[in-house]
Amino acid sequence: MGEHLSPDEKFELITRNLQEVLGEEKLKQILQERELRVYWGTATTGKPHVAYFVPMSKIADFLKAGCEVTILFADLHAYLDNMKAPWELLELRTKYYEQVIKAMLESISVPLDKLKFVKGTDFQLSREYTLDVYRLSSVVTEHDAKKAGAEVVKQVDHPLLSGLLYPGLQALDEEYLKVDAQFGGVDQRKIFTLAEKYLPSLGYAKRLHMMNPMVPGLTGGKMSSSEEESKIDLLDSKEDVKKKLKKAFCEPGNIENNGVLSFVKHVLFPLHSEFIIKRDPKWGGDKVYTIYEEVEKDFAAEMIHPGDLKASVETDLNRLLDPIRKKFQSPELRKLTNTAYPSASKNKALPKGSKNPAEDEEVIPSRLDIRVGRVISVEKHPDADSLYLEKIDVGEAEPRTVVSGLVAYVSQEDLQDRLVVLLCNLKPQKMRGLESQAMLLCASVDGDPRRVEPLDPPEGSSPGERVFLEGYESGKPDDELKPKKKVFEKLQADMKISGECVAQWKERDMMTKLGQVTCKTLKGGNIS
Repeated sequence: MGEHLSPDEKFELITRNLQEVLGEEKLKQILQERELRVYWGTATTGKPHVAYFVPMSKIADFLKAGCEVTILFADLHAYLDNMKAPWELLELRTKYYEQVIKAMLESISVPLDKLKFVKGTDFQLSREYTLDVYRLSSVVTEHDAKKAGAEVVKQVDHPLLSGLLYPGLQALDEEYLKVDAQFGGVDQRKIFTLAEKYLPSLGYAKRLHMMNPMVPGLTGGKMSSSEEESKIDLLDSKEDVKKKLKKAFCEPGNIENNGVLSFVKHVLFPLHSEFIIKRDPKWGGDKVYTIYEEVEKDFAAEMIHPGDLKASVETDLNRLLDPIRKKFQSPELRKLTNTAYPSASKNKALPKGSKNPAEDEEVIPSRLDIRVGRVISVEKHPDADSLYLEKIDVGEAEPRTVVSGLVAYVSQEDLQDRLVVLLCNLKPQKMRGLESQAMLLCASVDGDPRRVEPLDPPEGSSPGERVFLEGYESGKPDDELKPKKKVFEKLQADMKISGECVAQWKERDMMTKLGQVTCKTLKGGNIS
């Protein structure tokens, strides 16, 4: 790839459709000597949508020109940007991004073996990088950091310190990824100029910066991950694509801020070098365009009807989406999608200290404070032969005292040092004179009182890790479940063990960030 092209041809391919290049002469100089090393980074926040085909088609150009391309999944940035990706979902979202972006690249015939994929936390937590963050923070002013992130970091009334760190980390990535250039949208320009200004002060080289224009979304305006109706998701059905395109702003003859035309220019033409308008023979029949400007000219002259343009884009878009949809039909990737992006519940995360007015009425799993625990000690209750008295570490300063009726089912040796699953926000209860500060969750079988098994968190879990029900990761658990409301009891009625021994509520898996909560053998059992 790129080996048969002259430096001038490579330059043309690398820079086509870009809005701006900072350092054109340096780019020409590098191309005379060797291949360009470039990286594109994406913060793993909301689900990537079809606008991501714009940078993907540019990455295809870079590879055709022989560039060495690195794709950075900026997981730490996703958290720093006003916690757009909650810490507990960060790993899952990063996995989703990697799978979906690889599927996009395969869909446009980009060979993955020519690309290097890197996760931010693989190098951003190293001693050297951390020291450079501190060094950078001693020279970058608060004003410059705030200004640099103004168009990228979410702007709020009371900004977090993390948003000021974000631009500096992005600058350091250029050095640690050992690239000549960074590629991104023109909204990144202020971060790019901050990198150019401050990296040399740490003794590092100033890099090139290449910027795509901000392309309007297919449904008009900026395509946003957070506004469902403003974007076409990569996994949307053909029916949804048709419905959303139908709503797209595409006024006859108007080429300004036209997301449908922009998609033709920035995605379809670079990929296929032609575009076919499909239409009824009575309106002139199909027409093949090999130059984008001709499409724009004919649309402006109203020789292309908006309906025909949308229908033709719909055909090409579905051709790009089909292999992605197919790949994500696998049970593994469907599960990854659902756990990384749980369906929005009425119990969305609220600002700390605020009260959800519906919290007492809604009986949903995110109200439960379920955690992984480790049994530190276990002994018989002094006043009850059927009860154990356990000290269990749940990630707090002191272990909790738990009284459980497991003497007939599990030996003391089997409980000692074992990982367990605990419900931690029940009101403490006295059991035969001793207070129990949590409830150890177990699987059991109706009609067979001898069969009880404590639930098992995934291997490698740590005390205090949050346990959640699939689709209900967000939301703050109640400080204490009020006994009269019987929240746990109502939810417990639908808690079962699946045929694969997975703990579930209404067929939604009970999970930690490491995977499913299970039991040893009690398929079809209850959870109590």
